[in-house]
Amino acid sequence: MIIGYARVSTTDQNLDPQTDALTAAGAESMFSERISGAKAERPELDKMLDQLRAGDVVVTK
Repeated sequence: MIIGYARVSTTDQNLDPQTDALTAAGAESMFSERISGAKAERPELDKMLDQLRAGDVVVTK
């Protein structure tokens, strides 16, 4: 399965360009969040990592 992960740093930024690119790359499942890269906790990233299985491919844009 191709899984996408998108992140922007602020609520003012738009996730659409990233999610559109992930869809175009064939992502069947997507995780996204609006959180600073300086934050140690990224709940959606953690959720995605917990769900990964052998053979999955992670795509970021």
